[in-house]
Amino acid sequence: MKKWTLDQMPDQTGRVAIVTGANTGIGLETAAALAAKNAVVILACRNKAKAEDAMVRIRERTPSADLEFIELDLASLASVERFAASFRAGHDRLDLLINNAGVMIPPLGHTEDGFELQFGCNHLGHFALTGRLMDLLEATPGARVVNVASMAHRYGAMDFDNLNAEKSYDKMPAYGQSKLANLLFTFELQRRLGAAGSEILVTAAHPGWTGTDLQRHSAFMALANRFFAQSPPMGALPTLRAAVDPQASGGDYYGPKGFYEMRGYPKKVETTPAAKNEIDARRLWQVSEELTGVAYLGGKTVAA
Repeated sequence: MKKWTLDQMPDQTGRVAIVTGANTGIGLETAAALAAKNAVVILACRNKAKAEDAMVRIRERTPSADLEFIELDLASLASVERFAASFRAGHDRLDLLINNAGVMIPPLGHTEDGFELQFGCNHLGHFALTGRLMDLLEATPGARVVNVASMAHRYGAMDFDNLNAEKSYDKMPAYGQSKLANLLFTFELQRRLGAAGSEILVTAAHPGWTGTDLQRHSAFMALANRFFAQSPPMGALPTLRAAVDPQASGGDYYGPKGFYEMRGYPKKVETTPAAKNEIDARRLWQVSEELTGVAYLGGKTVAA
């Protein structure tokens, strides 16, 4: 197949997309590409000033871009609930939920609700957000959820006795665990939707080695970016393909097709066996419901 580029993106007129973390990096590029294809794009970001700056930059490329900012802090379950309510007040459909935002290898920290920061933001916040918006996704024909994972899932392992760094904290394994959780969530969500007879597709993507602000906590990675990283527009292509490729199926996972999936145009890629572990996926789902108080697809429906 020829290289998948923005030229392969179908027109998105009439569709509504949420992109978390859309103010920088691959989130910004994802939002810009969708806006250029005529989608209504909601920038779900923590920082209003940065989101407004991102909207200015997107409109410099696409003056007609239909953009909206709604505050979202994934480190706060209350913020997730407020976001869902604000979105619902202005929109009656949701075609694309792109769970892109994340934090990478910070010093030990915790969310507002006491969760280890990486697990809390990268997984639990998006788990809760998806649940809060599930009814709108269900009501929208052709809706899709995209979870942005990472090559780092390959060294991730689920330590259910230490999810919130109660016993110890090592930032790289903790990051790998959070990215593994993204994929376990992807496949379990698709299984549950399929069992419920839903037509929502759930896909995932990873950007390879892309130079973004995400690596700010690692001096080594910031330096290595100069030699190995691809640009954010290239890094966003797997996410965009996972979001809009008409040939995508539920559970498809996209990443760059170059050496060790570090760079290149997007293709379907494989996960580790750990990401397909259905026992861990079910346990993670149960734990996520318990920790967030948001239950869906088999649990109690929680209104936004």
